[in-house]
Amino acid sequence: MRSLNFLFIFLICLALVLFSIENTQPTTVQIIKGVRVQAPLCVELIIATGLGAILAWLFSLWSRMQRTIGSRQENRQIRQKEQRIQELEQDVERYKAEIEEKTPLLESAPANLETVDS
Repeated sequence: MRSLNFLFIFLICLALVLFSIENTQPTTVQIIKGVRVQAPLCVELIIATGLGAILAWLFSLWSRMQRTIGSRQENRQIRQKEQRIQELEQDVERYKAEIEEKTPLLESAPANLETVDS
C-alpha cells in the first residue's frame, strides 16, 4: 500500500514539474480586494498545491482525532457492559448455589402440596 501511495504522489509531483516547466510566464493573482501578487504561474500553482496538501493533512488529523474519541467511548461502553455481564453471572452462580442448598429441603417436604390450596 505504501508503494502505491508513493507512486501516486510521485506521479502528481512529476505532472506538477512538467506543468511548471511549460508555464513560466508571470501572472497576477488578487488574494483579497486591493492585494495583488504577481509571480510566475508555476510558483502560484506550487503554492496552491502546497496549501491544498496542508489542508488535506489537517482534515485527516481532525478525522483521526474524531475516530479516536469515538473508539474510546465505544471501548468504555464495552467495558461497562462486560462488567455488568460479570455481575449478572455472579448473581446466577449465587442463585444456583442457593437453589442447591434448598433442594434437599424441598425433597423432604410432603409430596402432596396441591391439596393444601383446595
